[in-house]
Amino acid sequence: MTSRKTRMLTVSSLIAALYVVLTYFSYLFGLSGTNMIQLRLSEALCVLAAFTPAAIPGLTAGCLLANILTGSLLWDVIFGSLATLFGALGTYALRKFKFLSPVPPIVFNTIIIPFVLMYVYKLPDNGWIIALCVFAGEMLSCGVLGTMLVFAFEKTKSGKNIINILSN
Repeated sequence: MTSRKTRMLTVSSLIAALYVVLTYFSYLFGLSGTNMIQLRLSEALCVLAAFTPAAIPGLTAGCLLANILTGSLLWDVIFGSLATLFGALGTYALRKFKFLSPVPPIVFNTIIIPFVLMYVYKLPDNGWIIALCVFAGEMLSCGVLGTMLVFAFEKTKSGKNIINILSN
């Protein structure tokens, strides 16, 4: 394995581990789960795909593992991970416009997760209300916290150091 591949695997693994820990933390404090209103702190990490392609498999694997470890049902594990994958790919596609990096995860989760909640967890069939609740949670976790993370990476010395480590 080349040094570049090793670095990519290492960075992806670190991002996955951080995603799992933050999701589990959110789950323990009742911020996320199978409710309509969720605040999954790990969603802030989705902006990392704007800084390194290693974030794409890292976020996807992290979401997959976190969903399994928190007892999500099979279809939630699959479609939740796909929503994260699509969001990360969209963020990577918009990497030249870092301020837009939270948009793809917000959009994909707002579209996909309400169906998971309605059909997998049998929440009331109030699609628009569920979508609005998912959107609100994503706006807080990915929109607000993710934007703060982008700002910290771009505007602080330690943030720039982290990005240099992630992207080299």
